[in-house]
Order: sequence, then C-alpha cells, then structure tokens
Amino acid sequence: MSTTQYQVTGMTCGHCEMSVREEVSEVAGVQDVQVSHETGTLAVTGDVDDAAVLAAVTEAGYSATRA
Repeated sequence: MSTTQYQVTGMTCGHCEMSVREEVSEVAGVQDVQVSHETGTLAVTGDVDDAAVLAAVTEAGYSATRA
C-alpha cells in the first residue's frame, strides 16, 4: 500500500475539502484520504488507479494533477 500526492486547484474552504474527501473515499482501493484546502493538496493511501482518483476530484468540482 502506498500514498500518492496530488495538487488540487479550486478548493477554498473546509466544505471543499469535505467534498473532495467524500468523492475520493468512494474510489475502490482507497484506505485513507487527507485533504488540505490551505495547501491545495490531496494524499491518497491505498492501491488505487490515478485516473479514478482524478475523476473523483473532477466529480467533486475541482481539478487535480499528480504531484
């Protein structure tokens, strides 16, 4: 199991963090999700597909790239 870092753009508050966390948590293989709107970062722990994580962030209304 590994942790992958992403940069997320567009998050401005705790509600933004919650939206991203909820969507990414539903991706198969995700064990843990850490989100910070202050740094614009997302850390995903688990055996996950990058494309699925990026799609989940998009579904939440934001854009992301692997850091």
